[in-house]
Amino acid sequence: MIRVAMLSYWHVHAWDYTRQAQQHPETQIVAVWDELPDRGAETASKLEVPFFENLDELLSRSDIDAVIVDTPTNMHRDVMVKAARAGKHIFTEKVIAPTLREVNEIMAAVRESGVKMTVSLPRLNDNYTLAVQEVLNRGVLGELTLVRVRLSHNGATAGWLPPHFFNAEQCGGGALIDLGCHPMYLTRLFLGLPESVSATYGYVTGKEVEDNAVAVLRYASGAIGVVEAGFVNSHSPFSVEVHGTEGTLLYGMPEPRIVVRSNKANKEAWETVELPVSAPSAFEQWVRHIKEDTVAETNLRLAVDLTKLMEASNKSAASGRSVRLDELQP
Repeated sequence: MIRVAMLSYWHVHAWDYTRQAQQHPETQIVAVWDELPDRGAETASKLEVPFFENLDELLSRSDIDAVIVDTPTNMHRDVMVKAARAGKHIFTEKVIAPTLREVNEIMAAVRESGVKMTVSLPRLNDNYTLAVQEVLNRGVLGELTLVRVRLSHNGATAGWLPPHFFNAEQCGGGALIDLGCHPMYLTRLFLGLPESVSATYGYVTGKEVEDNAVAVLRYASGAIGVVEAGFVNSHSPFSVEVHGTEGTLLYGMPEPRIVVRSNKANKEAWETVELPVSAPSAFEQWVRHIKEDTVAETNLRLAVDLTKLMEASNKSAASGRSVRLDELQP
């Protein structure tokens, strides 16, 4: 049994991970720490486990094997470096950290300690992503020229996002670094890492962080990636477009199905692609890595690249210019 401590209930998905840990046959929640002691004590009472006001005390315990990190994003570096150095396996909400420099410090601590780390990038494992990858592997779209992925909701206009999700210091940004992570890592998955990023942010509700965002990824091949995210849109379907010299793939327009039209197949009509079974969740994969002493290489590589793209996007939006990835401080 893997004994897990919950580190903070700041993030809106913290209770989702709590339920995953409770439902998994090989994990057990045994402790809670929170940067807000009142919230942590209340949560620990609900879970009927001890609450630790001091993080170092919790991490020093030999009867805790792993941690789930849901702290404010600006605390990730300090919390995860401490956890890794204490020998605790780490499951964390995205992004790993707001800057590449902080991510590299975390990853160095993880490598040195040998703990197993996995980042919650859930849409990597969904059936539509697996289906898109299968189509790309078949080469029926030709050379890829444009990928566009959009994910948006009305959390800011309808008022259901917690107020701290608009705190620039804690979050490191708004719609793009939160919701936009998903279209960003999917665009990265399909197209690879770009040379540069240009981002534009909108402030529809006048919050401290952006609630409407677009990032454009530019590639040496001439391909372009378009990442769109927002907190101010009702009935905006999650959608994926992949265009190439020989064909096009569409998903969520607005139905949750994939259609493909290709010069290399039946160019006269759109064909529906059968969706496979989704892969195990990121949490399930984390448990497997711990049990089997393996490393989440693809997950971590994409998660590090996600921070690169988010940091470049923030710098671009702030400066009004395109930002090359090689400008980022390692």
